[in-house]
Amino acid sequence: MSVNNLILGITGNIAAGKSLIAGAFARKGAALVDADQLAREVVAPGSPVLQQLSAQFGREILFENGSLDREQLAGIIFADEQARDALNRITHPAIARLAVERLQQLKRTSGIPLIVYEAPLLFEAGAEGRVDKVLVVKIDPEVQLQRLMERDRLAEAAARQRLAAQMPQTEKLARADYVIDNSGSVAAALRQVEQLWAQLAGAAG
Repeated sequence: MSVNNLILGITGNIAAGKSLIAGAFARKGAALVDADQLAREVVAPGSPVLQQLSAQFGREILFENGSLDREQLAGIIFADEQARDALNRITHPAIARLAVERLQQLKRTSGIPLIVYEAPLLFEAGAEGRVDKVLVVKIDPEVQLQRLMERDRLAEAAARQRLAAQMPQTEKLARADYVIDNSGSVAAALRQVEQLWAQLAGAAG
């Protein structure tokens, strides 16, 4: 039986492969709302949120053209829990308003078999109430470390610092409705997407 307009939250820790999984659902026909894209929208040059961030962390987090230097900001927040908390206090309310608006627009649109909300900080932001079900993308910790180092060109110490700054994967898994294990090949992960798509959207392939 097909489930129309179900909102599936996709989350997981850094370098777990959330975008791979969300993209696979989108290619199957799901509508996709990406919290990272919403976060980029709320910190557009000249926005009130970016002005607050600049006041909080200093103008060194801005490029000369007034846009946000994400790498500079990341270097600050991953090294300091209080800085991360400040970032979240400034950005999360604006992202939340935009997310609710986009998700509700899609919810009112007929013919969408599944709405995917890709949100790395779904639990941390207390945003699970925006979705009907939660999928956690699981990954072996050593595989995660290697992928993070390669993806972001980080030294091991810097990569481990970023991993340590996140909610433990075990806690996220305990709160999941569905789990996809992305520790292996892309093909293996996509087979799990196929199975869950068939279950959630009533699709055969």
